[in-house]
Amino acid sequence: MTSLLRHTLRLRESWPSARFDRLCERPQQTQAAVLRRLLDSNADTAFGVDHGFSSISCPTDYASRVPVRNYDNLLPYVNRAVAGEGKVLTNHPPATFATTSGTTGDPKFIPVTAPWRDQMAALSRLWMYRAVVDHPRCFDHKVLLMTSPAVEGHTPGGVPYGAMSGIAYRSVPWVVRSQYAVPYEVSLITDYDVRYFVILRFALAHSVSVVAAPNPRSLLRLAEVAGQRFEDLLRAIADGTLGVRRQDLLSDQAISKGELLSTLERGLRPDPDRARELETIVGGRETITLADCWPELALVGCWLGGNAGIQARWLQPHFGESTPVRDLGLIASEGRMTVPIEDSSSAGVLAVHTTFYEFIPEEAIGEPDPPVLLAHEVVEGGRYYIILSGGNGLYRYDINDVVEVSGFHRRTPKVAFVRKGRDMMSITGEKLHLNHVLAAVRDAERESSLGVFQFRLIPDVDNNRYDLLVECQEERAVLRAFLSAFEESLRRQNHEYASKRASGRLGAPLLHMMRDGWSERICRTDFDDGRRELQHKWNVLVPAWDQGSRADVTATIETSL
Repeated sequence: MTSLLRHTLRLRESWPSARFDRLCERPQQTQAAVLRRLLDSNADTAFGVDHGFSSISCPTDYASRVPVRNYDNLLPYVNRAVAGEGKVLTNHPPATFATTSGTTGDPKFIPVTAPWRDQMAALSRLWMYRAVVDHPRCFDHKVLLMTSPAVEGHTPGGVPYGAMSGIAYRSVPWVVRSQYAVPYEVSLITDYDVRYFVILRFALAHSVSVVAAPNPRSLLRLAEVAGQRFEDLLRAIADGTLGVRRQDLLSDQAISKGELLSTLERGLRPDPDRARELETIVGGRETITLADCWPELALVGCWLGGNAGIQARWLQPHFGESTPVRDLGLIASEGRMTVPIEDSSSAGVLAVHTTFYEFIPEEAIGEPDPPVLLAHEVVEGGRYYIILSGGNGLYRYDINDVVEVSGFHRRTPKVAFVRKGRDMMSITGEKLHLNHVLAAVRDAERESSLGVFQFRLIPDVDNNRYDLLVECQEERAVLRAFLSAFEESLRRQNHEYASKRASGRLGAPLLHMMRDGWSERICRTDFDDGRRELQHKWNVLVPAWDQGSRADVTATIETSL
């Protein structure tokens, strides 16, 4: 029997998909039209007047009038919009603001206008349409989509702000929402152990044919909770209860525990048949997999690029060796940039009809006047920093993502996320900036009275944690105090790091005490490789251990947090 969602997608999205393919045949003209619309519709905004939008005639003029900028450079305009001033970045007022980690402790506020939000929603539907064409049964049952709160607070101007995933979750058509296995209100639970349990409580009560979360670590955490608390989950399903106590439902939202509990319990009914069915499926086996619980599972969606791709390798034992996995696309609070159209690839087709893109070659990013390429000028195999201009008011915005061109759809590039760019790293979406780490080390030195000669931070992707290498000589008790203070400061500096530590998606960092002379050895190796001593810059953030540093570790300390 054809599901309503599958039927609707085929009926309503086939034409937009065909139009997308046609636009991908001529990316240069498509991109020129996008830029023209952006300039014309926002020429009389504060930003448009300051940068002469009304007299810009082509991409070359645009590049000469508007410098490439990061969030800090855009902040004066954003602050005006956050304060409630109209027509600052866009003629359409922000309907909400998406939040993400900034380079300091304060989160970034990304404007979300209604037309731009609708564009992003249309790209999500295009992803779903392409998925159902390739996997016709994938929307025949419930959809488990993991998200974060759409509203975390309000600006002084009264505009709500929250996670882009929650904003997108709440803005989809009712036919899509009717397929959701888990109510939106579950995202309001702030205790991560409770939240993951409640997600499974709702999802296991249904047949599920699609599971999606940007970070594969979130899906692995679901699998862990299912294995650890399967009996509790069965009991809650059989009894028709939520399976958690009212006092466990902590929420930062303007909703009481009682209201949240009532909302979540609404519609729950005892379902002993489903509980027995699940019990029969697992058959008393020691290892319980979600693939067993959801034999109808037809597709898993998550990121496959960058460090996330390493974590995604561990999904199959939990979600099925033969279950296809498709990347969700290059998505950030700043927008959706790609639409993946094939399984097992981190690449997606550049959404050339919604956003204007520019590309700076990775090796040229530090140059005073680097070359800038347009979408039709990039080459296969090339790596670039991607620069965005969109209807949300970001103009020539450097998102600090390095992408690689892995081929073309029609004549439009397919790009894949490789890593965060300069002075930033991320294991599971926390986006630690160099400023966060420097501030955390300073705080830890002050708290522990420990003087650090040199230090370095390295992601341990396999174990979902960071290694902090410190050159100093101290007692273990002082080092442990230093590490605890470092960890606490990182949580304060970066709310996404704090969130992922609290949820268990990131483990506690390890401190490795390095022998005297470690940093000098590293520097001399760099000099021997041809780097100029006077221009040498110590790299605090590096992607991996060098082999020599392993031998320089004299002690390893774990935090007590």
